[in-house]
Amino acid sequence: MGVARRRGRVLSAPSVMVNVSVARRYARALLEASAPDAVVAIVEQLNALSGLAATNPAVADIFQNPAYSRAQRHAVIEGLIQLLGPKSPTLPNFLRLLVDRHRLAMLPDIARLFRDMADEKAGRIRGTVVSAVALDPQSIRELEQTLSRLVQKQVVLDTRVDRDVLGGVSTQVGSVVYDGTLRTQLDDLKRALQS
Repeated sequence: MGVARRRGRVLSAPSVMVNVSVARRYARALLEASAPDAVVAIVEQLNALSGLAATNPAVADIFQNPAYSRAQRHAVIEGLIQLLGPKSPTLPNFLRLLVDRHRLAMLPDIARLFRDMADEKAGRIRGTVVSAVALDPQSIRELEQTLSRLVQKQVVLDTRVDRDVLGGVSTQVGSVVYDGTLRTQLDDLKRALQS
């Protein structure tokens, strides 16, 4: 196990777990402070900020690099808040709090945990559908409705295109995979012919 030194303290792999537990506390506090009708918008805005940090190295650097001053981070957050245009003051105040407490680097973990907590509270479960071509919105809605009846929870699907599946779809909801891809059917046929 690797060990690092920081300001005279020894840090090891358990410090990663501490960061997740700190992110969980922030996510829970944000959920409790959010009006029920604002939660979906906050999830979307947190995901947008997290995605921006993942795809824009300059934003990621500002979030993570301790060389930036609090004033510089506040200026960036204020600009991002203006772009998001939140309807409620809860998210802007929360983002300012993260800057003040030097927790802005935890935003991706907080966003993920907040989404998961909001889903659990609303009785939703997330899944992924993989297809050879992009699915139209109506097909996705029908698939979500069918899966919702199967798992008896509201299913929200993220979509992904993978040309290797050839045709059909593969869906994962929680730990269960529903595989109806042409690639899998061909592989099953091949195994049956070989035995």
